[in-house]
Amino acid sequence: MKSIGKIFKYAVNTILVLLVLLGVFVVFSFVPFPGNYKVFTVMSGSMEPTIKTGSLIFVKPMADYGVGDIVTRRTTDAKVTITHRIVSKEEIQGKIAFETKGDANDAPDGEKFTAEGIVGKSILKIPWLGYPVGYAKTTPGLILLIVIPAVIIIYDEMNKIKDEIKKKFRYRKAVAARNDNKNSEDVIEEIKKEETPRKII
Repeated sequence: MKSIGKIFKYAVNTILVLLVLLGVFVVFSFVPFPGNYKVFTVMSGSMEPTIKTGSLIFVKPMADYGVGDIVTRRTTDAKVTITHRIVSKEEIQGKIAFETKGDANDAPDGEKFTAEGIVGKSILKIPWLGYPVGYAKTTPGLILLIVIPAVIIIYDEMNKIKDEIKKKFRYRKAVAARNDNKNSEDVIEEIKKEETPRKII
């Protein structure tokens, strides 16, 4: 039973650590410095089967983009982005224009844009993980998936530190008590020697 309990505790701690790490990655993606990666959740099936619905994708700005790259681009709605594959790249009025298309769609998006409209190229995708991350971006999700696990881990680590301090304190106390007993025994031996009648030669 103890081994099962240890396995369960280890599994729970592992999940909590992964959730906290995921939260750190997501938060870090919002840090506004040049070249930083961004994290997005794919909520449509337009890129199936390459990118499944509910996937978490990491995108990073590149110096250049080419046909075949999967990119995340901005739309007229600041809150909405589209992750599709570049299907054409051409120069229009001295500027490079791109057009994208979802792998599962029959036709291109019908909108051309420049590199300024691209957030970045997809460098990593993790299936299904987008659902908990999307939930974590809400206030209840942030508390349930990030704050609570972080508090549990911190509390557990503090208990471990406290136990270690107690062990060291008990050890030092035991050593001190042992030394005191040893000193007491030495004193008793000295007293016995003094009480022993000396032989007169």
